Amino acid sequence: MLLMLCVYVCFTFLDTSSKYLVLAGVSALIVAWARFIVHVLLVGVFLRGWRAPSRFRARNLPAHILRGAFLFGSTMCNIFALRTLQLAETTSIYFFGPMVITALAGPLLGEWAGWRRWLAIAVGFAGVLVIVRPGFEGFSIYSLLALASVACCAVRDLSTRRIPQAIPTLLVSTATALAMTVLGAALLAPMGGWTPMSGKATALLALAAVLVLIGYQFIIMAMRSGDISFIAPFRYTALLWSILLGLVIFGDVPDLPMTLGAAIIVGSGLYALYRERIVGRRQTAAESAGPDMAPDGI
Repeated sequence: MLLMLCVYVCFTFLDTSSKYLVLAGVSALIVAWARFIVHVLLVGVFLRGWRAPSRFRARNLPAHILRGAFLFGSTMCNIFALRTLQLAETTSIYFFGPMVITALAGPLLGEWAGWRRWLAIAVGFAGVLVIVRPGFEGFSIYSLLALASVACCAVRDLSTRRIPQAIPTLLVSTATALAMTVLGAALLAPMGGWTPMSGKATALLALAAVLVLIGYQFIIMAMRSGDISFIAPFRYTALLWSILLGLVIFGDVPDLPMTLGAAIIVGSGLYALYRERIVGRRQTAAESAGPDMAPDGI
């Protein structure tokens, strides 16, 4: 539980620093690129990946490239959205991500959800529409970028399933970071090149990169040591942090539609997690009982 709380503190501070940097005039590409340069450098220097390069030889390279490309797209869309939207707004839309994964897992992986989880997905999407407000006053085109970020995250996570379980987590994350570093370097010149930054901006950029590493390390530790169905709901603590930091640093006060939409998304997300836990228990019981006693309609 404590690890997951730390994870979302890190990620919320990461979004806060990213928003501050882009509002200060730092390129969104540089903000995204720096995170993954630091990751690759730390693996090389502190973990001495250069001494045993065979440990970091990527197998199933297309899956790593696909994962890196969609993570890059997700990161860029999120940073561009943060330029205009409130922290709490982008965080609330991000919470719809697990439901997008559930929806896409059927056609892409053959893992179809039951009607109750589809109902939760529909209710969650209604919450997103309440926040985005398409066709109404207060609608921002940047909300669509936040949704695009969620979609890219979902494809990234689903593409991870194509990477063999035998490949270490460190190799997966490092291969992804390396792919994004190369992609960012290729795009840097066409998108304006490296721009000079103040000492404060440079320090924040370094902090953002370190927070990425700490956050992902904590989430891996939490997922490996805890009950996922218990720790997953703690992701919603990020909403509290984003409201607090948005208010203190940027003076953002969530309005009624955003608050209502966030409540709908969180409620539907918690219900979807509950249903996944129930289905998981039934499947475990079915496997233990044998094929002749497996229940129908799971």
